[in-house]
Amino acid sequence: MGSISHVITNPYLSHLTLKRSFGPRLSRSSSRLLPLPLPPAGAAKRGGVFAVVSSPSNSYAGIDFSDPDWKSKFQEDWEARFRLPHLTDIFPDAPPIPSTFCLKMRTPIDRDFPGHYSYDEEWHGYINNNDRVLLKTIYYSSPTSAGAECIGPDCTWVEQWVHRAGPREKIYYKPEEVKAAIVTCGGLCPGLNDVIRQIVITLEIYGVKNIVGIPFGYRGFSDKELTEVLLSRKVVQNIHLSGGSLLGVSRGAPGVSDIVDSLEERGINMLFVLGGNGTHAGANAIHHECRKRRMKVSVIGVPKTIDNDILLMDKTFGFDTAVEEAQRAINSAYIEAHSAYHGIGVVKLMGRSSGFIAMHASLSSGQVDICLIPEVAFNLHGPHGVLSHLKYLLETKGSAVICVAEGAGQNLLQKTNATDASGNIVFGDIGVYIQQETKKYFKEIGVHADVKYIDPTYMIRAIRANASDGILCTVLGQNAVHGAFAGYSGITVGLCNTHYAYFPIPEVISHPRLVDPNSRMWHRCLTSTGQPDFD
Repeated sequence: MGSISHVITNPYLSHLTLKRSFGPRLSRSSSRLLPLPLPPAGAAKRGGVFAVVSSPSNSYAGIDFSDPDWKSKFQEDWEARFRLPHLTDIFPDAPPIPSTFCLKMRTPIDRDFPGHYSYDEEWHGYINNNDRVLLKTIYYSSPTSAGAECIGPDCTWVEQWVHRAGPREKIYYKPEEVKAAIVTCGGLCPGLNDVIRQIVITLEIYGVKNIVGIPFGYRGFSDKELTEVLLSRKVVQNIHLSGGSLLGVSRGAPGVSDIVDSLEERGINMLFVLGGNGTHAGANAIHHECRKRRMKVSVIGVPKTIDNDILLMDKTFGFDTAVEEAQRAINSAYIEAHSAYHGIGVVKLMGRSSGFIAMHASLSSGQVDICLIPEVAFNLHGPHGVLSHLKYLLETKGSAVICVAEGAGQNLLQKTNATDASGNIVFGDIGVYIQQETKKYFKEIGVHADVKYIDPTYMIRAIRANASDGILCTVLGQNAVHGAFAGYSGITVGLCNTHYAYFPIPEVISHPRLVDPNSRMWHRCLTSTGQPDFD
């Protein structure tokens, strides 16, 4: 459930924050100003995190729309930004070899030597390096359209393409020379074991025999008491049937130089990093340090954030499972509230900067009367506050259910300077605060209210992935391996418009992905709950 609130102090991001600031920037190819993507509509900066968004009309303020060639220049710059770092950038003479991945393969000729497969050389299952996935599929005819993401004042259509993920016909590693490592960082999330399993299985199909897991996140690179976990299909065969992580997780990390020293000592030349924004920032720093040392190492990220707050992607693994499991908590809150005289159920769900889980869980349950998310400010007190609406709900229907994201309403709570091991600000408990204020309010006005509070966070994080997330994890794990063998590094893999794509890591971690308060999905949630504006 990580955020990127520690960007300012995290040494992993020091080289990113200089390049990736909000507002115009210089193009690589000239001195003209070009924009960086900004968060969506109405934004206030809180502790380094953009919790809400500003007007989309400012997103491309650096473009000179009077230039007749602005569109081609924009696309040229886009191509440069989304170009995938490759081993040949550092080793231009690195020879590609025919891929050992082919689904028409037979039993290995020599079981002791990986990569010797008999297969049809004309197999058409490979992805061409020039294949692209369209990032945006909606043509907005007006900036006032709900959820509009416009380039220019008249919402000009500009194609934005990203690289299609999948196996390539040529690879840049001999499987018998690969030592691959997998590390899981941050907090728990449904699907971690599924991704680990698929990475191992796909590596073995390529012919890799030397696969290890780094225990307990980045800590495992420096703690001498923690030893590598040997991985194989036999070891990982059934780990997806359980929640958690086979390798363990932790927050915080040693220095980048120490991690890369460890990679050198261990002979690791493929590193698969499962984590959120902060973890990906670390992966990108490791990638750059390896390049600096001219090490032939591929560092590949797999975005793991239950909050679904990674930029440019349809969703991240664990999110669907979290929404599904949240139904149990919401249903319990509804039954408690509905069964009591003037019952009120309060459910707090994950979502530090982004309210996707609370929004989707509220929408899918059909039992929530009030949904509160970090992106939309609200008042508890006053004639248009949450408590006034609760009073109305008790008078008209006799009970109420509130679903609140953990990062919502932090402006109402006492500020703290405390941070966790990842550098994230430790939030106050908005759920407990709402429960206490609700009890206090109804006591003061002389109305009986029976308030129950449920926080299912750790129950949700620890369960196994559902079928939807299981499929997503499987494909992400496979494509991570394909990306490494193709010679890419400093990239991550994600779902984009229902297709799988590779992204340069800096493009997806500049800030958390947020719910747009003017999006159709948030409007659908409001239609379902029937709640008024609490601001």
